Amino acid sequence: MRIITVNVNGIRSAARKGFFDWLETQQADVVCLQETKAQEHQLDKELHFPAGYHSYFFDAQKKGYSGVAIFSRHRPDRVIRGLGEGFEDMDAEGRAIQADFGKLSVVSLYLPSGSSSEQRQQVKFSFMARYTERLKAMRRQRREYIICGDWNIVHKEIDIKNWKSNQKNSGCLPEERAWLDQVFGPLGYVDAFRVVNQEPGQYTWWSNRGQAWAKNVGWRIDYQVITPGLADKVKAVSIYKAQRFSDHAPLIIDYDVALEDFSA
Repeated sequence: MRIITVNVNGIRSAARKGFFDWLETQQADVVCLQETKAQEHQLDKELHFPAGYHSYFFDAQKKGYSGVAIFSRHRPDRVIRGLGEGFEDMDAEGRAIQADFGKLSVVSLYLPSGSSSEQRQQVKFSFMARYTERLKAMRRQRREYIICGDWNIVHKEIDIKNWKSNQKNSGCLPEERAWLDQVFGPLGYVDAFRVVNQEPGQYTWWSNRGQAWAKNVGWRIDYQVITPGLADKVKAVSIYKAQRFSDHAPLIIDYDVALEDFSA
């Protein structure tokens, strides 16, 4: 089972840069997109709905902003758009969509960024607090989860090039990283990428300023966060950087299990 997640920073822009041509070569079972920046009715059926996939979108109410999507080779048993009660403000921004396959749920999640203002940082903190309770509830279910997406937070020093100079910047704040400590600690979730790859310099996002991409001055803020029952199924991980479709790179993870296995 191959799952790909990527913040496309505009699905139409990524398409023009060859994203869907590349996707055709990947044999992915499920693809999670964040920051589609489009309404579904604005998209071209030939260009933005990949052949061989069932396509599901959850758009932000504001045009050209946020939005998430899931493409799947197998038709899901159920698709849930939004996070529902208690997340009405975030659902208006199109930040989560979930596809259920038997006892497996795959989520495309786009956490708020707090980099634009202190107000948005408070929105981010609010989301984190509310989502903690949701993560706890998910662990109580007899399901496996793969929560893909742009979490907008680095976890540890090896996940960012300029550690010291970013301690006061959103995405690297001590409070944010402590929250991920909780997610990957007491809450019991697993950072699938780090099951296989413990190397530094493994980034998924680079600023468009300066020579960040060329010099690999990046941040690892895109994850596949999994329930512990899947930890021993992580087979291979990679970050695709041969082409650039966005300011983020696709995160590709292969699991030693098939989607059909969850329907048994």
